[in-house]
Amino acid sequence: MKKIFLVALFLAFIPLALFARELAITIYNQNIALVKDVREAVFDREGEFRLTDVPSSIEPTSVHFSVLTGAPLTILEQNYQYDLVGTSKLLEKYLDQTIHIRTESKEDFEGKLLSSSPSDCIIRKKDGGVVSVRSGLITKPTLVWLYRGEKSGKRRFELSYIAGGINWSADYVAVVDKDDKELGLSGWVTIENRSGTAFPDAKLKLVAGKVHLIKPEHWDARYLAKGVTMSEAEKPFVEESFFEYHLYTLTRPATVGNNETKQLSLFPEHTVAARKEYIYDGARYSMVRVVMEFINSEKAGLGMPLPEGKVRVYKEDKSGALQFIGEDKIKHTPRDEKVRVYLGDAFDVVAERKKTNYKKLSRTVHEDTYEITVRNHKKEDITVTVVEHFSGDWTIKDKDARFHKKDQYTGEFYLPVPADEEKTLTYTVRIKY
Repeated sequence: MKKIFLVALFLAFIPLALFARELAITIYNQNIALVKDVREAVFDREGEFRLTDVPSSIEPTSVHFSVLTGAPLTILEQNYQYDLVGTSKLLEKYLDQTIHIRTESKEDFEGKLLSSSPSDCIIRKKDGGVVSVRSGLITKPTLVWLYRGEKSGKRRFELSYIAGGINWSADYVAVVDKDDKELGLSGWVTIENRSGTAFPDAKLKLVAGKVHLIKPEHWDARYLAKGVTMSEAEKPFVEESFFEYHLYTLTRPATVGNNETKQLSLFPEHTVAARKEYIYDGARYSMVRVVMEFINSEKAGLGMPLPEGKVRVYKEDKSGALQFIGEDKIKHTPRDEKVRVYLGDAFDVVAERKKTNYKKLSRTVHEDTYEITVRNHKKEDITVTVVEHFSGDWTIKDKDARFHKKDQYTGEFYLPVPADEEKTLTYTVRIKY
């Protein structure tokens, strides 16, 4: 009987001896990362070098190799190899034959091969028992270089490349005080690594902003004053302007494991001056919307560029327990810009909008009169911002509330409504086309 003898360890690719390693990752919030990997290895004058611990989502055409210390090397050829010697491929022609497998733990198994997969083999032993053997024959993603140098010896080199499957996002937690005048705001960074490899003890940087990408077709779609004062050394991330984006650098090394979701503090809790607003946009929404608004400034208690992300807002009830009161997504927000977080619809504030009159003054000019009624069932006085939309050349003729022309198409009325009362805003707009 023909016997096939396989040694799993023999088939594993063994790279040249590696020494010190330094990793740096710059992650973009577009599901890609720039990886810089500094290593030391002993090279002959010429030969083949294999590097196995690279992501399966690597973009091979982005790879750059440079020697930092030691004699120069010339890369004659680069190949990217992935999953070339899977168990199922290797053993497919040996089904129903007797094989002998020695695993990485040096256990021996002999018997008839019933089936195989990329991770294990099913064998019927001589005594009739069936066993599943994890064969360890899967080849890792591998970069292979053919090189030539002036002399052999140790060299320190840097490998840089773009990889997909690594993404980051920002999340914020806000706690509203009992008077709805301050927020305790903290920021978190969530990193997801689906690149196919881990990055141990890496220097971590995050880029906020959208860079232009031409995505390779073969990339897998799956990869793809009241403030707290801190010294630079105490900040989890240090922020800096970078080209037309913002760069956030973690002040300590971090390990980003494969298939891992990691959360890191972007900044600790800051106390931020804020205010609650009631907004009624009757042409678009039937309910009065509630938002928390603050200015992203040092004077208000913050003053750092905020990456795009989700803001979850909480408030203590009478017992002192935090309760969730809403969430919203904010865009990339520079310093000194306004941030509005929409929390939900008011339960005790009801509004109605209707047109009460239309007057045609000429072929191109007419006047519309609207009536907006707001009923406040709360035990406190409020002010409702009534948003109205216009087109053409428009002018407000009559109104009984403070008015602000926000832009060419939008006007805002500010209607005070006392507790347990009803107020009506009436205005007339003249429109010319």
